[in-house]
Amino acid sequence: MPGVTEDRPYHHGNLRAALLDAAGRSLRERGADQLSLRDLAREVGVSHAAPRRHFPDRQALLDALAETGFADLDTTLRTALADADTDFPSRVRAAMTAYVRFATENAALLDLMYASKHRPGATRIVEAARAPFALLSELIRQGQEAGSLQPGDPERVGIVLFATLQGLASLINGNIVRPELLDGLVETTVEQFVRAPHPPDPDIS
Repeated sequence: MPGVTEDRPYHHGNLRAALLDAAGRSLRERGADQLSLRDLAREVGVSHAAPRRHFPDRQALLDALAETGFADLDTTLRTALADADTDFPSRVRAAMTAYVRFATENAALLDLMYASKHRPGATRIVEAARAPFALLSELIRQGQEAGSLQPGDPERVGIVLFATLQGLASLINGNIVRPELLDGLVETTVEQFVRAPHPPDPDIS
């Protein structure tokens, strides 16, 4: 019907949040390629020009989704660690499980997050990504200090651990492994990475 779009209100109580919520749903259901500011405006009930107050173009919307995704990942990891027992195996198990669950429940978002992070000029996304990765790096350092992880370059240990978690998520997202096996696979990963602290070797003299 002519004039329908023009008759929609320009203002919205919290337009930015509403657009991001709608964009997140669209991302999960149809993928990043199908995201459209005009379609989102129609969904939240505002004029087609209204979203440009917050997102000048589609790329700005995608960047905001990625930035918000890293903030949500950070919150997810911190909540999991806060609820875990204080021993290192429990903490690393909680963090691993939280990460893989986030990665499997938000597969399209995670792909967007990492793709956007490496786009030239994405400084805000890079900054948002620092918090969750710093949290995981600190966890690795704590494990090494406690003797629960092999000594060595923490960055290398972190890369191997991250690759393992990403691999688990990819297997589940690709329907190669059933989602209900996630907890058991994380437990096996913990067993492979975490070792019982060893007492120092006695002097042989």
